[in-house]
Amino acid sequence: MNKSNVVTVQEDENGDLVLPLSDEQLTYLGLNQGDHIEWVDNNDGSFTLKKAATVDTEWVLVEAISTFRERYMVEVPKGKAEYALDTVTMEEAKEFSQEHLGETIVSHRVLSKAEALALCDTDNDYTAGWEESTKVRNFFTTIGDQVGYLHTA
Repeated sequence: MNKSNVVTVQEDENGDLVLPLSDEQLTYLGLNQGDHIEWVDNNDGSFTLKKAATVDTEWVLVEAISTFRERYMVEVPKGKAEYALDTVTMEEAKEFSQEHLGETIVSHRVLSKAEALALCDTDNDYTAGWEESTKVRNFFTTIGDQVGYLHTA
């Protein structure tokens, strides 16, 4: 027997689209956080949702360089503009403004989960005593965090 429900996609405060499913609907669909959802177009303005096949995953370390444009306003004796360059180089100037210009990906590689957790401890030594689940929740982007996967509260 097919059970049908009408659910309207909503927009949250960040402009993200949200499909508000009740606990009953999630249970009926057999869905959990992190599940991939297949959207089937019914060609009548509606869609049928179903749980997609299980996806094998792996962890990929992506290394990127962030670029910022920073400005400083430095007062110097008249005719001595180059003094401002020294003040900035010596990190003695107050930041005037900053704009993030983007990121450039420089490398990527697949790591085992154990390697990823060890690297987490190396890069964030204060987390060495944390539970694995806490590290993953705070530093790792899981498949469930990404667009196209079910997010539940």
